[in-house]
Amino acid sequence: MIAIKQQLYNLCVAYVQNRMHEAEDAFRAAEQASNDDTKSSAGDKYETGRAMMQQEKDRNTIQLNEANKLMVALNLIGTKTTSATVETGSLVITNNGSFYLAISAGILQIDSVNYFAVSPASPIGMKLKGLKTGDGFDLNGKQYIIENIL
Repeated sequence: MIAIKQQLYNLCVAYVQNRMHEAEDAFRAAEQASNDDTKSSAGDKYETGRAMMQQEKDRNTIQLNEANKLMVALNLIGTKTTSATVETGSLVITNNGSFYLAISAGILQIDSVNYFAVSPASPIGMKLKGLKTGDGFDLNGKQYIIENIL
């Protein structure tokens, strides 16, 4: 099962790297569009276009910074250890799904099994943290019982 944690970790890293590449590509495209925009006789149109490209670059910079924060969070996670209580990096098997407490990366699939990558700061992450096998909690009208922690 430790191998599954490593695979989940690797999928999370790939997810973040993909977000970083998309933000970098969009930033470069906005920068190129801004550079290609030549000053026309309609000065206001030019300035509006440049302002829109700057907003796009700013938005992509924010997305890149967020992706970098996710990568930093991932770098703090160990994949080779287990704990008796749920902590960041734990793979938690419940009666209502399996949760990898790392970053919010959505559904990750390994060998046709779905795992939910959730942030410790998410509602379910906060409910899970510190619990032990056999503990339970309610979330959105659903009862969760922890069957295993890896």
